[in-house]
Amino acid sequence: MVPMPASESPDNSPMTPASPCIKVCTLDPAWRLCIGCGRTIEEIAGWRTMSQAERERVMGELPARLARLAARDEGAL
Repeated sequence: MVPMPASESPDNSPMTPASPCIKVCTLDPAWRLCIGCGRTIEEIAGWRTMSQAERERVMGELPARLARLAARDEGAL
């Protein structure tokens, strides 16, 4: 796992999804996903400039990504 510095919390307006960051900023080198929030480095870096629709799309994908990471860690994949 490759540690990353925790990014600052983005300026979230009430109309946009809050950052999914849980301050466990470590990228899985094989899957290239943060093991804390499930985002890619590109999604983390671009979160502040994403549109509401883009953020909602990413947020919708996170549960499945995190489940895949957890299943792999448990040896199911």
